[in-house]
Amino acid sequence: MSDVTTLGVSARAEGGRRDLSRETSEGAQELASRRRTSEGEVRREVGSVLRIPEGRVLDSSDIASEVPEDQTMIINMGPQHPSTHGVLRLMMELDGETVLRTKPVIGYLHTGMEKTGEELTYVQGATNVTRMDYLSPLTNELVFSLAVEALLGVELPPRAVWVRMLLSELQRISSHLMWLATNGMDVGSTTMMIFGFREREMLLAFFEKTTGLRMNHNFIRPGGTAADLPGGWDDDVSVICDTVLARLGDYDELLTGQPIFRERMEGVGSITAEEAIALSATGPVLRSTGVPWDLRRSMPYLAYDQVDFDVIVGTYGDNFDRYALRLNEVRESVKIVRQVVEKMPDGDYRVQDKKVTPPPRARIDESMEALIHHFKIFTEGFKVPAGEVYQAVESPRGEIGCYMVSDGSSKPYRMHIRAPSFVNLQSLPVMMRGGLVADAVATISSIDPVMGEVDR
Repeated sequence: MSDVTTLGVSARAEGGRRDLSRETSEGAQELASRRRTSEGEVRREVGSVLRIPEGRVLDSSDIASEVPEDQTMIINMGPQHPSTHGVLRLMMELDGETVLRTKPVIGYLHTGMEKTGEELTYVQGATNVTRMDYLSPLTNELVFSLAVEALLGVELPPRAVWVRMLLSELQRISSHLMWLATNGMDVGSTTMMIFGFREREMLLAFFEKTTGLRMNHNFIRPGGTAADLPGGWDDDVSVICDTVLARLGDYDELLTGQPIFRERMEGVGSITAEEAIALSATGPVLRSTGVPWDLRRSMPYLAYDQVDFDVIVGTYGDNFDRYALRLNEVRESVKIVRQVVEKMPDGDYRVQDKKVTPPPRARIDESMEALIHHFKIFTEGFKVPAGEVYQAVESPRGEIGCYMVSDGSSKPYRMHIRAPSFVNLQSLPVMMRGGLVADAVATISSIDPVMGEVDR
């Protein structure tokens, strides 16, 4: 009570100023001074203690304890866009310009999409999940649809499988181009930003022609896709592949050998394979350490076991490895897309199951039964047998998984998304420890976080 009174008196004495630190505090999520933090928590924050599946414990020197606390300061970085790639807040303890501890603070974009998904039918669900990772919306729709189909026990027609794979790889190219653009901007290359957006525009135009929208498509749905590929799609895709592949050489020439770029990236934000595995990192963050874990190869889904491609890995786990890895993953995705164009089968683009699939649009004008069927599918949805499932796919950022529980109704009883951006952010304190605050933005960028799926 005395504290409240003192604050009130102080505020009046200082012209009505309030103690905003209390009003804006994130509580336990914030980075506290070392004297108010337990030794074990401090060691976790600096990445000294990591549990390995085999039972070993990594225990590196704690540089935070080597610097007296009265010689350091705790600062906020963010939330600001685009430097922190969304509304991500970092609290850092600094010794001059050296980062001793880092703590990501999230929750500023919380949308409740998982709880929302439990109030939507399976038919409506893709419109919700597509907005999580808004740089790779088709991947979100894919993992959701695969989970629903696993519960339904339906088998997709071959064309639906290959159409999904085509769109997934084009989406991977689009996402990596966006990363190359924004990462270039983060380290001062406005030319790379312009190049990346220029090539990505071709892919967005193709998505718009195919799905009707540039983003948040709701095109991959349980049972297949919303429509077939448009006429001339193969010519459009061939032009995209030829253009992107040629322009990758320009990116390579612009950045890879550029002395300033290499200084900003090589040896910065390093993480070991053991640390990445202990932190459950996936995608380019894990593969940059030399671990060849890619769900398309390690646990094949769709028709990835029928196409030839290489899993790109790094060596040092630094920002430069993650740059080079994504650049070369674009080349591998182009290789996959060209194989998909050659092998694309004819046939249906969705299952012909009246309990899951609405009737053809033309039938609605001719048949009252078709109209009723269409109405019931889109208002009541279809019922899914009771059970639970976890389905994972390889998104541009790593393993995205959908855990779903059905109680036999037309809505999920429970739904949880394993978002790679959320999990990979755990590696930031390890990557940034001992580095310079000037390298913080480049290291954040190297993880490629999308806050829409972190705060889903």
